[in-house]
Amino acid sequence: MHLSLKRLCSALFMVLSLMGLSEQRALAVEPFILGDIRIEGLQRVEPGTVFASLPFKVGETYTDEKGTLAIRSLFTLGLFKDIRIETKQNIVIVMVEERPIISNVEFVGTKEFDKDTLKKALKDIGLTDGRPFDKALADRAEQELKRQYINKSLYGAEITTTITPIERNRVNLTFSVVEGAVAKIKEIRLVGNQIFSESDLRKQLDLNTGNWLSWYTKSDRYSSAKLNADLETLKSFYLSRGFLEFKIESTQVAISADRQDIVITVNVHEGDRFVVSGVQLEGYFLGRDEEFKALVGIKVGQTYNANDVTQTIKAMTEYYGNFGYAFARIEPRTDIDHTNNQVNIVLQADPSRRAYIRNINLAGNSKTRDEIIRREFRQMESAWYDGDRIRLSRDRVERLGYFKDVSIETQDVPGSQDQVDLLVTVVEKPTGSLQLGAGFSSYEKLFLTFGIQQDNIFGTGNFLGTSVSTSKYNQVFTINTTNPYFTEDGISRTFDFTHRSTRPYNDEAGNYRMVSSALGMRFGIPINEIDRFSLGVSAEETTIVPGTSIPASYLDYANRFGYTSNALPINLGWLRDSRDSVMAPTRGVVSRIYSDISGIGQAKYIRSGAQYQIYYPLSKQYSFALNSEIGVGRGLDGQPYPIFKNYYVGGLGSVRGFDQGSLGPRDITGLVVGGAKKVVMNAEFFIPFPGAGNDKSLRLYAFYDMGNVYTEFEPIKLDSLRSSFGMGISWVSPMGPLRFAIANPIHTIEGDRIQKLQFQIGSSF
Repeated sequence: MHLSLKRLCSALFMVLSLMGLSEQRALAVEPFILGDIRIEGLQRVEPGTVFASLPFKVGETYTDEKGTLAIRSLFTLGLFKDIRIETKQNIVIVMVEERPIISNVEFVGTKEFDKDTLKKALKDIGLTDGRPFDKALADRAEQELKRQYINKSLYGAEITTTITPIERNRVNLTFSVVEGAVAKIKEIRLVGNQIFSESDLRKQLDLNTGNWLSWYTKSDRYSSAKLNADLETLKSFYLSRGFLEFKIESTQVAISADRQDIVITVNVHEGDRFVVSGVQLEGYFLGRDEEFKALVGIKVGQTYNANDVTQTIKAMTEYYGNFGYAFARIEPRTDIDHTNNQVNIVLQADPSRRAYIRNINLAGNSKTRDEIIRREFRQMESAWYDGDRIRLSRDRVERLGYFKDVSIETQDVPGSQDQVDLLVTVVEKPTGSLQLGAGFSSYEKLFLTFGIQQDNIFGTGNFLGTSVSTSKYNQVFTINTTNPYFTEDGISRTFDFTHRSTRPYNDEAGNYRMVSSALGMRFGIPINEIDRFSLGVSAEETTIVPGTSIPASYLDYANRFGYTSNALPINLGWLRDSRDSVMAPTRGVVSRIYSDISGIGQAKYIRSGAQYQIYYPLSKQYSFALNSEIGVGRGLDGQPYPIFKNYYVGGLGSVRGFDQGSLGPRDITGLVVGGAKKVVMNAEFFIPFPGAGNDKSLRLYAFYDMGNVYTEFEPIKLDSLRSSFGMGISWVSPMGPLRFAIANPIHTIEGDRIQKLQFQIGSSF
């Protein structure tokens, strides 16, 4: 048996040797002058692509070495599955077999991911429709898909690739996925902590072992990115409390055999708590030492806080930038006294060189015109580098709403010591929308909406929009267009048309209506970066359509001044908005003053109001908000204030716990008709929703409301204000904003319509 195997190996070696010798003889050719080059086997690849990769041309000498180099070069293109070169007399024949082209990529069984997301992930590694295919690329695609699922804690996901050849040397790829169950965090262990308990430290982490709201927050799903973020949060927690030498010694992530449970172990070294004994400034501070000292937020005699050091360095760096020093560096040095647990902080400053801006270059704006971005810039070319103006410019571009991301990078100018370029990179997002919506509220019942708008039409920065909404009580049609830079100074111009048919919310049986149309033009005049003044004029027509249950006051007004009234009000306004977010603000102020004055037409009146909102961040998770609003209307030329311009108070948005728009004066029939004056005050305290962690899109709030409506000549009496308190839920849901409140009225009078439970939600599909 052993002898036979030995003879078999010898025979195989002889055959292989003969094959190699035969191949060597077949390939070996004497060098010759090329008379022609032929390409065979091409289907889609252009012949010029092949000729450009060949290391020889007609009229040159061909050798075996050049033939080998040509094969290597053509394989490098990644377009061919097989390549052979033959010679015939003085002719070289290059025979190729092209790789199949990917015709279509499909996914089966994917639930966790949108298919477009997976296609993009594969496109990033080179696998997409129209690209050459090889098996190695399919293997890479499988690994990338598994990586995507692991990032979602689906460690048991199984992926099978099916390759289906079709005509014209193409293939279809189908990735069949069995996602399996989600691996969840079973335990998070913190080892080495002595000062703070594990429960206190776990509260700092976004990852947890799950709770009743984990289906929404997905906080029990492990990902390395989330863990790294939590470790940084943990480190910041200690460093902000004086533990200067805190460090994370190791982290272990263990997964169970069935790939369902994950245990995370974090080993920490706390060290000692240190107190700041002193702060010193070293280096050149532009002769403005006192100004820089005023920027120091590090408190001597108190516990070391890394956040204070970071904020101080940031403030100083930005202050250097205000004087043109774009490359200023401030290095903190800590001199630690372990005996007394004290630390002396030295801030070493190097302003480097002063620079001015040579060019501002734009990148990423394929749709938006350059001038739309450049007109928002307050940093000018050929001017000294100004950090404040650059940050302001970036914020202004972001506020346009046309881009997902805006970044500004400072670039050195080769050969120049005092010049820099700014590279502004934007990532555009779709600015047009077609909206179909439906919703339900406790006061309007079912409502439907339809709207089309384009915030950046044709890349000009102009706005054009139209919308229609209808409900049991209201039907509204609007169309408007805005040119934000009607003048070079940033004065905006807006045209808008509104047609509205309304009926008071609290009239269940009546079918009377008020129908109004308005066509207006207004200008917005910027005062500074957060203040804006508006001036406009509009033509209005309002018709009282009589019907059942019409209030007597409406009939009285119609009998005196007609069922149809025209007006030409002048609109004045001022707005200041410094909030950090529109949907879920935690800091900032909104102030608004407005006035409409109509001295022409049947309806002559003045209507003015003011609103002030302020948001206080109490901590990372808690915030407090105050709102106050007052509105006053008065008739002109001896006429009463038009009843169709009345204010209404009650319900969500004013005083919760009372029926929508039900507070204020009533006519002799007992129906609420609103009033010429209103006062509303609100206080809200926001807390995180249990289980939602730091997610600000879902919050609980406690509130206290006060408000009422008064007639034109009735004095505003504080003891007549209705009030309520309660709790609610604020959720920026995928279906739209939701507000839910349970209120308990405090101050009521006989006849008030109470509605303790109120909510509103919008939906788009």
